[in-house]
Order: sequence, then C-alpha cells, then structure tokens
Amino acid sequence: METVKPAESELLIITGMSGAGRTTVAHALEDHGWYVVENLPPQLLRRLTELETPATAIFDKLAVVMDVRSSTFNPQLSEALADLTAAGVHYRVLFVDADDAALVRRFEQGRRPHPLQGEGTILDGLRAERELLSELRNRAEVVLDTTDRNVHKLSTEITQLFSEDGPIVLRLNVMSFGFKYGLPADANYVADVRFIPNPHWVSELRPKTGKDKEVQDFVFSAEGTQDFIGSYLEALKPVLEGYRRENKHYATIAIGCTGGKHRSVAVSEELAHRLDQLPSVTVNVSHRDLGRE
Repeated sequence: METVKPAESELLIITGMSGAGRTTVAHALEDHGWYVVENLPPQLLRRLTELETPATAIFDKLAVVMDVRSSTFNPQLSEALADLTAAGVHYRVLFVDADDAALVRRFEQGRRPHPLQGEGTILDGLRAERELLSELRNRAEVVLDTTDRNVHKLSTEITQLFSEDGPIVLRLNVMSFGFKYGLPADANYVADVRFIPNPHWVSELRPKTGKDKEVQDFVFSAEGTQDFIGSYLEALKPVLEGYRRENKHYATIAIGCTGGKHRSVAVSEELAHRLDQLPSVTVNVSHRDLGRE
C-alpha cells in the first residue's frame, strides 16, 4: 500500500459536532503514533506550531482537537487558520458529523447538556453549533458521518485512513444506499442507478441481494448498465488525479437505488472492483442500507 509522509509542520485539525466522535478519533490516532492535543483554544494554534525544533519529530504527526466552547469560536478559528496559511504551515481538517437524532440520543444517554444549549434544548445547541461550524465543514478534506458507526467502527475507519507514516495516498469508500432512507451526508459524489430494471419485481430475485450472482447477472445484463459503469469510471479518473494534485486523500462515492438492496449493491461492488485496479488507490466497499428493510 503506497503511503506519503506528511510534510514538515503539517498538522491535522479535528473538529466537528459535539457527540459525533472527536474523542474516539483522537484516541485512534494516538494508537498509531500521532501526538494529539485536545481542546486547544484557537488563539494557541499558531503558537503550538512554532514549538517545533529540529530536535523533535512529534509534529510530523500532530493532531489538534478543537471544539465549540463559545460563540466566538468561529471567528477565532478562522483567524488562526489564516495565520497558519500566511506562515506557510500546511494543515488538513477532519470533520466528524452525525445527524441530529443520533447526537440528541448520545447526549441523553450521557446525561449531559450541549455546550451551546444554554437555557434551551439539546437540539437548540446543535443548531447553533452547526451554524458556527458550517464554514469549517465546507473546507474539511475529510468528513466522517458517524450516525451509523459505533466506537469500534469509527476507530477501524481511522486506522484504515491513516497509516503509520501518514495519510494513505488516495482512499475511496464506495457506498451503496437506498434513496428512500435519505442521501448519505458524507458523500462526495452520488450516482443514481434507478434507471436499471428493478430485481425487486422479479419474484425469485426479490429475497436476494446485489451480492448474489443471480441478481448481478440480472443487473449487468440490463441495457445501459455496463455503459454506465464504464463511463462513470472514466469520468472519475480525472477527478482522482485532481485529488492527488490538491493533496486530498479520501472520498466517498455513493451509488443509490430505491431501497439499497439490489441494483446499488451490485453496481457498487463492480465499480469498487474496477477502481481497485487503478494505481495508488485503496478501495473500501460499504452497503449502508443492506438488510434494513
């Protein structure tokens, strides 16, 4: 597996919604040799990077966890990031997110208030936090949606995303999903394969899934399926090269059908197989809604 060593003075900024898993990410990185600083005020971010000397190597893999503690967080962090850019310090942003229902449930289970809810509800705090973090989420290189990930799955994903010597050159997650359950929040690209005849309406195929050969034969023999996969792969190639030029290391490609059981699963498996043949690409396949019906 090809890896790339982080550049000098590079750092990873971990932020995201409260309750989404920032601490889990931090612990997973520590397990892989990262030096992690938690709850650092934005004003100290530039000063921290100035501590690097030729005698220390900890900043080769430095991660800083930052969370919203007040309404002044956003302008303070924006100013701190601008200072880093002006000083020539390279950084990446990893944003951890989850849907509001999952976050509310986690806060209630932990019996703790949201840091921004004040006299309001947990949901009020989450809405305020989303507004404060919207700009930072947009500039994040990696957005991880932990709605359906437990602590162990999230730790495994961080392990896959970061090797011993730094981020993997280019890691793709090909995800199947069902439109009736909503769009994946962390998808970089979404393709709709509902143009393919639905195996659901074939009685002998209905109980099977896109992992079964009978369903795959049905899907891939349909007019237009092979042309779509080939054309979509070719369309993605310049995108992947652009990611490398922009030093981006992670992307999610979501393939959707109605229920996420037949067509999207079969196409995702085949697309992932073809992407995995490309140089310097590592591919993971996930089926978000398989078995959900």
